[in-house]
Amino acid sequence: MDNREVMVTIRCLAYNHEPYIRQCLEGFVMQKTNFRFEAIVHDDASTDGTAAIIREYAEKYPDIIKPIFETENQYSKRDGSVTRIMNAQKHGKYVAMCEGDDYWIDPLKLQKQVDFLEENLEYSLCFHRVKTTYEKGCNGKDVFAHVRPGEYTLDYILRRWTVPTGSMLFRKEILAHTPKNPDFKYGDNVLLLTCFSQGKVYCIDGVLGVYRRHFGGWTMNKPRVALSKEQYVHINALIDSFSNLSLDYLNEKKISYAAYIQVYDEELSTEWKQKIRHDFKLFPMKYIIQYLKCRIRKILGRK
Repeated sequence: MDNREVMVTIRCLAYNHEPYIRQCLEGFVMQKTNFRFEAIVHDDASTDGTAAIIREYAEKYPDIIKPIFETENQYSKRDGSVTRIMNAQKHGKYVAMCEGDDYWIDPLKLQKQVDFLEENLEYSLCFHRVKTTYEKGCNGKDVFAHVRPGEYTLDYILRRWTVPTGSMLFRKEILAHTPKNPDFKYGDNVLLLTCFSQGKVYCIDGVLGVYRRHFGGWTMNKPRVALSKEQYVHINALIDSFSNLSLDYLNEKKISYAAYIQVYDEELSTEWKQKIRHDFKLFPMKYIIQYLKCRIRKILGRK
């Protein structure tokens, strides 16, 4: 039994990932480090064989795989339960992220990232490049083909999806600075902004993991209007909570989402109409332009 203090806690969320979770867990247990690490694997009441595979690995690698098995799905509550559960599991000096359908391919991934942050105290988070793989029936381009090693600005990361969840390693104390807001919908954005508020962000060299796209991902199946509403609420929460950062791009996106909702939601409630009018009284021309663009797209039959 390894009695050393934990240096890295890996946070892994899994739900109905039976076809993928074994590859994910193999990426954890193959890591070669000069420090101790653990993987908190949270099964959110899966209805397939995901939990059984996690149990198998927990029995085989008890010093590494630390499972949490839910009897009731926590994510569907949309009340921050999953975040609270995972934030309570932060034993290491650093926290790494990897969802159950992604995986790591370099056995030195954790060692390389820890070495970087140990030597560069001004950085709060480092990440790495990944390759994108598409499951059967799900096609597209390499989402992260534009990512290169080096330091990144917040504006660039907000404008282009740049930091894969499965590549993140950040200092544990960052979590203490995360603002609490019930309207936060997407944890990655909140985490990234918190990291930028506490330090700098760097991409180390090397393709060290794989990002998997498949129709089991929740964003692949969610109706666009519903997704736009969630994004709109989330962006407002980010702007309110991170007023110390330059968030011009988020204001631009807020306008785009509001215009889309206004045009495509044919049963828009009075509450939403008031919300949109209130938020965009300061941006009348930009909003009108975005609204007209959406109207033209709808007339042309595009979404």
